[in-house]
Amino acid sequence: MPDTATAGSYLSRTGEYTRDQRYLTTRITADGRDGFPAEPGRYRLVVSRACPWANRAIIVRRLLGLEKVLSMAVAGPVHDERSWSFDLDPGGRDPVLGIERLQDAYFARIPGYDRGITVPAIVDIPTGQVVTNDFAQITLDLSTQWRPYHRTGAPDLYPEDRRTEIDEVNKVVFSDVNNGVYRCGFASTQQAYEKAYHRLFDRLDWLSDRLEGQRYLVGETITEADVRLFTTLVRFDAVYHGHFKCNRHKLAEMPVLWAYARDLFTTPGFGDTIDFDHIKRHYYQVHRDINPSGIVPAGPDLSGWLDPHGRDALGGRPFGDGTPPGPPPPEETVPPEHTPLR
Repeated sequence: MPDTATAGSYLSRTGEYTRDQRYLTTRITADGRDGFPAEPGRYRLVVSRACPWANRAIIVRRLLGLEKVLSMAVAGPVHDERSWSFDLDPGGRDPVLGIERLQDAYFARIPGYDRGITVPAIVDIPTGQVVTNDFAQITLDLSTQWRPYHRTGAPDLYPEDRRTEIDEVNKVVFSDVNNGVYRCGFASTQQAYEKAYHRLFDRLDWLSDRLEGQRYLVGETITEADVRLFTTLVRFDAVYHGHFKCNRHKLAEMPVLWAYARDLFTTPGFGDTIDFDHIKRHYYQVHRDINPSGIVPAGPDLSGWLDPHGRDALGGRPFGDGTPPGPPPPEETVPPEHTPLR
């Protein structure tokens, strides 16, 4: 079963993995200039808790307190070649959109849509059409275009005076880390794999140096940059280290990044979105070209995620002048057995 998160991607003649980045780039904006204004209750965010790209949107939505204005559909972690499906819902159908598969919303927008049926996707509920699956822009727009609907005390994840630096960090983190683990995992030649492997760990070393003396990637508060790095780090030992052969070190063996990741994990809005059961089932059961048996590893031990991290000694204010989000709504709470920490 191919992974729809990599559908349309290809391997070069030298075996290097290249991600298909042709997305539906229509935006939902405050002024509605693309025809889609930010409106409470009009749209549905479709995610999978397994997917790191979708996990970003889940976290940002939580931090900004948009749960009441932007509903969320959670697809199951294991899908077939057609698309993500809503097999977690009663009757296998999303109760709001009334569809069984995410592909139905893509086909409603573009009949015969031939690119990746990816998450996150935002669907216009009245028409049942996908508006956008441009994951990088989705979270930025949640921060900037949905501002009138943010909760009181919501953090500024994309502050204007830091945007250039955030964009620069995001660019290298995407290229070398977020997508870098996939370049390792899907490389089809030894040369391509080793090139990707060294590029990944060189960047992780750079990030360790950057974070050794500062609590967050950019400035003294959590920003979009931290969200984007976290969703890769939190999956590192569970799937990327073994499944994608990113095995120079485990995250737990990289002291600075391990403490940084634990700091974020224990910050409201981050760890409470993580479903390790869905994460492992997706990667190990869907990527049959890498793991033909479909066997899901029993490990790793997750208890260390709650160990003291000591990062608060570096100062910084996680939410700036804002406040932490409250607990997730009961219907969006990750089952405790899916993230057995203690």
